[in-house]
Amino acid sequence: MALLTGSKKIKTVVFISGTGSNLKSLIKFSKLKKSPISIKMIISNDYKAKGLQYANIYKIKKKIFNFKNTFSEKKVINELEKSDINLICLAGFMKILSKDFVKNFKGKILNIHPSLLPKYKGLNTHERAIRNKDKYSGCTVHFVNSRLDSGKIINQKKVRIKRLDTPKTLAKRILIQEHKLYPAAIIKALSL
Repeated sequence: MALLTGSKKIKTVVFISGTGSNLKSLIKFSKLKKSPISIKMIISNDYKAKGLQYANIYKIKKKIFNFKNTFSEKKVINELEKSDINLICLAGFMKILSKDFVKNFKGKILNIHPSLLPKYKGLNTHERAIRNKDKYSGCTVHFVNSRLDSGKIINQKKVRIKRLDTPKTLAKRILIQEHKLYPAAIIKALSL
């Protein structure tokens, strides 16, 4: 990816659908002096997404698009190009981007996923890991390609599954690791 250009921070957008806890973590990371990114925009497919509150708190531009068709994706692409965005971070974004969208930003879209990919692509990752009696689960940050949760892995963090774990308790522990993993993955991805 090697987008690092001197001391200028990379203009970044974060796509969310929910509470935005990874978004909050990325915003805090972006405020650090050593951070290579500057979050210029938050995009959601859900106007009720709780994470949109961080746009107001941190005074970041926010946009809501429905992502139901290629027409709305074209509007998103125009918005990103207009704002000179060079990095897209998906953080709990629950829509699958089209092949054309991904091609438009090849190598510039990252996603965080709550499992140790390639295991448990898609949804209900914690339930599946517990049901299969796995010893570990965790989280993965990867580049986005045209296949669901199949892009090149940047980094991962293992989390031990405890005997009495429920999907909820496991999700909570993994989320703590996600907040640490995503910033580290961005730094790593930008140097690749």
